[in-house]
Amino acid sequence: MRLNCLSRFGGCFAILFIALSTARLLPSAQAGGAGIDPLDWPAWRGPEQNGISRETGIIQNWDPATEGPESNVLWKNRELGGISTPIVMRGKLYTIVRSEPGTPREGEKVVCVDAATGKKIWENKFNVFLSDVPAERVGWSCCVGDPTTGRIYTMGVCGYFQCLDGEAGRTIWAKSLNEEFGLLTTYGGRTNVPVLFEDMVIISGVVIGWGDMARPAHRFLAFDKNTGETVWFNGTRPLPEDTTYSTPVVTVLKGQAALVFGSGDGGVYAFQPRTGKPIWNFQLSRRGINVSPVVENDRVFIAHAEENMDNVTMGAIVGIDGGKTGDITKTGELWRAGAMDGKSSPVLVDGRLYAFDDGAKLYVIDAATGKQIGKPVKMIGTIMRSSPVYADGKIYACTTSAWHVFQPTKDGAKLIHKLRLNEEDEVSGSPIISHGRIYLPTGAQLYCLGKPDTKPAASERPKAPEESPVGPDDQPATVQIVPAEVLVKPGTQQKFTVRLFNARGQFLKYGVASFALAGPGEINKEGNFLAASAAAHTATILTAKVGDLQAQARIRVVPDLPWKFDFSDGEVPITWVGARYRHVVRDVDGNKVMVKITTIPKGTRSQSLMGQTDYHDYTVQADVKGALTNNKLPDAGVIAQRYTFDLMGASQQVQIRSWTPQLARFSKSVPFKWNANTWYTLKFQAAADNGKAVLKGKVWKRGETEPQQWTIEAVDEAPNLNGSPGLFGNANDSEISIDNILVTKNTPK
Repeated sequence: MRLNCLSRFGGCFAILFIALSTARLLPSAQAGGAGIDPLDWPAWRGPEQNGISRETGIIQNWDPATEGPESNVLWKNRELGGISTPIVMRGKLYTIVRSEPGTPREGEKVVCVDAATGKKIWENKFNVFLSDVPAERVGWSCCVGDPTTGRIYTMGVCGYFQCLDGEAGRTIWAKSLNEEFGLLTTYGGRTNVPVLFEDMVIISGVVIGWGDMARPAHRFLAFDKNTGETVWFNGTRPLPEDTTYSTPVVTVLKGQAALVFGSGDGGVYAFQPRTGKPIWNFQLSRRGINVSPVVENDRVFIAHAEENMDNVTMGAIVGIDGGKTGDITKTGELWRAGAMDGKSSPVLVDGRLYAFDDGAKLYVIDAATGKQIGKPVKMIGTIMRSSPVYADGKIYACTTSAWHVFQPTKDGAKLIHKLRLNEEDEVSGSPIISHGRIYLPTGAQLYCLGKPDTKPAASERPKAPEESPVGPDDQPATVQIVPAEVLVKPGTQQKFTVRLFNARGQFLKYGVASFALAGPGEINKEGNFLAASAAAHTATILTAKVGDLQAQARIRVVPDLPWKFDFSDGEVPITWVGARYRHVVRDVDGNKVMVKITTIPKGTRSQSLMGQTDYHDYTVQADVKGALTNNKLPDAGVIAQRYTFDLMGASQQVQIRSWTPQLARFSKSVPFKWNANTWYTLKFQAAADNGKAVLKGKVWKRGETEPQQWTIEAVDEAPNLNGSPGLFGNANDSEISIDNILVTKNTPK
């Protein structure tokens, strides 16, 4: 079955972007913007974040079977085929796709081509690692471009988040969100899209972290777009039913800047984009929302196709009063219409909402009343994932199998052109418009459509909503510590700064705070933190107080190797990402050991990461024991340098792999018979050698002499050269006991 939530590529999927049209939000947002091209399309929903282009003279007819002036196909590029929606900025087109599919070097890559010719300028390839995302869902996210700097921000399916030089493609900074923060990358594949706002780039996903963030929640991470420093870190309710790919919209509601999005917990939220502080929430669905909102005049419009809160109906399109605050579930609904639109994000044109349901029918709804205008229009095909784009008085929309052009009418919408696409051209991404051209992504290729002699033209863009100005009497209402989260080594220093914001989330000034630490370390009055010098894994909470206001930052201190953990203190190490919620410490066979339990919802198959991502050439060793339940054994393993060494119960083998669903990329397995309720020692060595990764693993009964020979050895020609040590476990059927973990540097040859 083809994934049922591919909508995000095209229309409803992912995360945030601040449009050029909202550059009035702060004076700083205009910095460097004099050369911005208003015809660029720097994010998948366009410069206004709503799927609307102001360009005129856009073609509506084309022929996919040919190429040239007669067909209106200017060029097509098979390398750019995929499920993502491209962007165009500064004469270049950027997209994210599978790299070398079906080969031992398969991965993911960002590709930059000349927007006029389709000729490749550069590519930035990276591996998929420690992820359950299947290969056909690689390239799920979308690139986002910064018109003021020319930089590109991109999120890989395994949580590899990068800031790229848009001209040359080099990586400026990168974060492995899975290893560093506990971002989940599931078999469903949903991968959010970055959003830019002022000096920040914001990304989200379901995160299982450490400390008070050990339980999963849909959480947002705001990074300094220039340095990658964490500015704020906040989320919605814990234990959501779903991951999500609703791309937030940055707008202004009642004079206040707001980040509006659908959450994995089924709610619609507005956050202050500078602070991450919630403004309001509206509980819409029992499951995650994937459609992106549309916002106009303090009204928020959004749709879903899951269970409604009444427990008897499915799907809805709603209008919400975005000018309220707090929990507005009972007070904020303006109207509700019945339709199951769970993938395609609607467009709002001249007071009408044009929404496409999952079964490929177009609904036209009066945005003021919620009343349906005319009858739904059936399209070619039965599946709709892509989101529409409006330009030149027409609505361009694609089902998975066909192209459609609609013209708004008094009675709804009239279909003025349609064509069935080639079978290979399955559409999940959305069409975009830039400089007189339509760019249409399909699974097989990317089409550039238009006329070669077209001279781009556009009408004036509507005035963007403006924030209420900061008043001379505005008082601080929120304190923020930057960085909000940090991982350091013993004896090192970290500078923290304090920022003050008014009640509307607007920056006032840098603050002078009194600091307090809960945990090891020292801090002076200037905010300079000194980590304790002891080689221990510790966590410290930094609290900054300014008057009656306070904020906290989270600090993990992880030393250099070697490490040893035996759980004799009765605790799962607090610094481990993704561990505490899914493991407990118990007395087993006379010792305290860590146990991966079977009763955690959606968390019995998972991994835990222990430290910095730049480690390489090291060995992880652990004792493990699998219980037997209903004649089933678990899987237990260790992680080194982004590879997993797995002792597999059902198949009675050991396996080395990096990307679980794509074993053809890299994996090796050998038979190994092992028994329940018996302790075994796993030892896994990873090393970089002449541009390759050399992996060696061995298993033996605990207490017996370690064998001289490795049980399994493998070489990866497309290597992961660094990564955090960690643990893997699949306790769907039976519990796993873990003890005596040792992580050491490899002995030099």
